[in-house]
Amino acid sequence: MGVRVWIAAFCAALVFSFSALAQDVTLVAREGGIVLNGRLQGYDGEFYRIETSYGLLTVDGQGVICEGPACPDLIAPKAVIRVVGAADAAQLLPVLFEAFAQSRGLIYDPLPDAGFAARILDPESRKELAEVSFSALPPAQASAAIETGAADLKLAFQPEAAFSSHSVAMEALLVIVAPDNPLPEISTVDLARILSGEVTNWAEVGGPDMPVVLHALRPETDLQLALTARLGDSAPAQTLHSDLQGLTEAVARDPWAIAISGRSAIAPARRLPLTDSCGFPLLPNALSIKAEDYPLALPVMLLAPKRRLPLMTREFLDFLRTPAAQDAVASAGFIDRSASRQPMTSDGLRLINAIQGAGEDVTLADLKRLVGIMDGADRMSFTFRFEDGSSTLDAQSQDNLVDLAQLIATGQFRNEKLVFAGFSDGSGAAEANLALSVERAAKVAQELAAIAPDLAVADLPAVEGFGEALPMACDETAIGRHLNRRVELWVVPDFAPTVLETSEP
Repeated sequence: MGVRVWIAAFCAALVFSFSALAQDVTLVAREGGIVLNGRLQGYDGEFYRIETSYGLLTVDGQGVICEGPACPDLIAPKAVIRVVGAADAAQLLPVLFEAFAQSRGLIYDPLPDAGFAARILDPESRKELAEVSFSALPPAQASAAIETGAADLKLAFQPEAAFSSHSVAMEALLVIVAPDNPLPEISTVDLARILSGEVTNWAEVGGPDMPVVLHALRPETDLQLALTARLGDSAPAQTLHSDLQGLTEAVARDPWAIAISGRSAIAPARRLPLTDSCGFPLLPNALSIKAEDYPLALPVMLLAPKRRLPLMTREFLDFLRTPAAQDAVASAGFIDRSASRQPMTSDGLRLINAIQGAGEDVTLADLKRLVGIMDGADRMSFTFRFEDGSSTLDAQSQDNLVDLAQLIATGQFRNEKLVFAGFSDGSGAAEANLALSVERAAKVAQELAAIAPDLAVADLPAVEGFGEALPMACDETAIGRHLNRRVELWVVPDFAPTVLETSEP
């Protein structure tokens, strides 16, 4: 579609905001018989939103005629997208909105502002088509702004039941110390003891006889709240910071300081390698972060109210799934969500962990079956986990499923077979764990079929379960057990019939 044609259609459908000055209008059904009176709250080029005696209604604009001085001029309105929320991920927004504008042949014009603001312009007339902005707000205030209509999207590190979530990127929390701190690594158990205040001297975790100085973000920040949700409450830190940059700079100056920071903001401090409770390294590489195998991987998401969004806002959220958006995410220093794959046998650490971590109930035959299917297979970054204590996929997994459905529909796996490989933790009997892992893999397959009913049965992944045979971490901690309970996506050559065999408990 040419730029001028697109702009003509775009202008006719842009958001017209009436939040500041709502006025009375009358919507009359074109076929007669229905008349709605109320105060116009918004129009997105397709639907009217009006406050009536029946409550807030959304009405299809094609079926009604708008009467009254507040009826919108369909060729003049300007789109407004107001984002609020986590300052520690705000650097994503300029690159994403710029890429969004460029993908449509429009001009991205940043505005001088203490936070972030920009315009999107017609390249020929310089007409202002849209205005976007970001304001950093604490999580509770940001949610309230969305609920009241004072903002349109919330940038966050955690989903909220009241809003729909749209994954943007992945971030990882890393342990940081000063460059001259001599400790070579730290386990998740020792880290938890430091964060809880149980350990106050480096000598207790293998370091020198010096006091531990704990730094942290302020407790009301998004990133700190996400960390607390993942690890539980921690002891009060000696020094609190408002942002990651201030945190990392302070830690870098103190050889006995320790903190947790985002992967995108480490310098000038040093990352302290993390191991699980059994000493197995937990590596924050791209695939482990995308798959959330790294225990402190966090999704970055935009939360939206559960109502029909204005046209341009919907288009921007759809754009987040495109390769151009993922390139922009990577340029901002975050891990993009694009699907990646690697040969199963290239990750020797996983195989070593499978052997070392295998419980007494895992037999040699179990390991041989596992390795037999892994041979020649690739692992995709899509990994699926469930909300604690439920059979509901978590928000990140639901987005992964939508992305997977799109890839299958566009023929990305021709001449290959897909496998949902289910795994459990090591709690309980091996036979029960094997059955549970098959059940979880089957549940993911069922969810995929539900959201993509047009996919042929032959294109859907086969289901396999391996119980506790391939642990990602030790089962001694809650984090380790959470990592082990998962469904992975494997890609195998089409000539490998073994993956289609049904697992027998």
